[in-house]
Formats: sequence, C-alpha cells, structure tokens
Amino acid sequence: MAHRIGIMGITGRMGQLLAEEVRAAGAILVGGISHAGSGKPAPAGVTLLPDLSALAAASDAVIDFTHASAAQGTAAAMVESGKAWVLGTSGLSAADEAAVEAAASSIPIVYASNFSAGVNLVLALCERMGAALPAEGYDAEIMEMHHRQKVDAPSGTAVGMGRAVAKGRGQKLEDVMVSGRHGHTGARETGAIGFAALRGGQVVGEHTLIFASATEHIALIHRAFDRRAFATGAVRAALWVVGKPPGLYSMMDVLEMT
Repeated sequence: MAHRIGIMGITGRMGQLLAEEVRAAGAILVGGISHAGSGKPAPAGVTLLPDLSALAAASDAVIDFTHASAAQGTAAAMVESGKAWVLGTSGLSAADEAAVEAAASSIPIVYASNFSAGVNLVLALCERMGAALPAEGYDAEIMEMHHRQKVDAPSGTAVGMGRAVAKGRGQKLEDVMVSGRHGHTGARETGAIGFAALRGGQVVGEHTLIFASATEHIALIHRAFDRRAFATGAVRAALWVVGKPPGLYSMMDVLEMT
C-alpha cells in the first residue's frame, strides 16, 4: 500500500518541489498546509488542509521545510498525532533541538541539515578528515554561500559539516566554533573551526571545507544547482521512516551510511 505524505509549507518553493517528488515516487500526496497569510495558491490538484492536526491525521508522514520559529509547536502537534515527521528546517535553536529530541521518544523523526545524498556523503568525509587531520597541524575553515533570501547563518549544512569535523576530532562544535570574524580578533586559536557566510543572488547552496596547514591545503566542496536534490532526499526519508520505532534518525540512517 502506498504511503500517505503530507507537506508543511506546500505553497513555497520547496513545498512545490516536494509535491512533485511525492507523486513521482508513487506515494499518495494527501495535501498540505501553508503559512497563514501567504496568499500563494496551492500546486495544481493539491488539497490545502486547515491546520497541522488535520494534515497529520490524514498522513503517514509529514515533511516540514518551514521556519525555525514553528519547530517547538510542530513537535508538540506531531507527538499528539503519533505520525512520523521529516524535518528539514534549518536555524533551530538549542531549545528547538531539545524539543525535537524529546518528541523523538514518542514518534520517529528524520532530522537532517541537508537531505541531499551528495551532501551526506560529504558529511561522512568531513568526519573522517577531521579524525585524520589533527587540529594542532590543520586549521579547519568552512565557507558557505546561499541566495539573498536565506534568513539564517551559518547554514544548517555548514553547521553539520562543522559538527562532523568536531566529532572526528573528539570535540563539541559549540566549544570550538568561531563565526563571522570582525575587527581586531587576535591570532587564530588552535583547534578552532571557523565559519564564513556569504549571501547573494540566487545561489542554491555552496559549501567548502578547507583544512590548512603550513605545508598544504585540502578542500572539500559541494555545490547544489537545483533544490530538487533536497526534495528527492526528503521524500526518500519520508518513505523510509514510516513504520520505524520512535527515535531521532538522520539522513545517514536513511542512506544506510551509519
């Protein structure tokens, strides 16, 4: 039996791509919900439901690429529904992420900074490189660029790359993260992981991890040219997570890379 998928933010750019990918995957698109007052029409043939409770009730899994400000309320609603949740929203605070982790004790959740298969392979490589290239000899810097409408920085994918490097080095990113240097900052601290965020035009997403030593530089680069890569991965995650036991899963689990 085909899985039933619902989409939050279905009138947005990602929402419309998700609707196309759900249908392409042979799943049932039950409909979606839109941000109040968006004024945007639903994709052709798509039902707009009145709220998240109605959407979750009609779905086996709900895909969410909306806004970080909605994360805690969405977590509570999804727990009440008992349905699977695929969360791709970036810019979540520590409190937001704590709410997602708490919800995962009741429902299955796939939460990822990026749903592209290529990016997740890059994240795996980031961790291995972090383990192989010690902080004492190799400075790690992450640069990302996105379209001018993006509201959070650094991007969720950039933070994911930093977390992977830190994990490979046995660190916590929060202890070594340096973002947005400005003014007289002093010499770079050994072990820091630096971030630079660029915004302009309509860049879908570019991420570069650089390891710089006194004798060599190594760069790992991912460029996204079409948001469909994220939509395809998110639908794959939604089909995978239905029927899974409660827990917090990653795209690595979906791709069986763990």
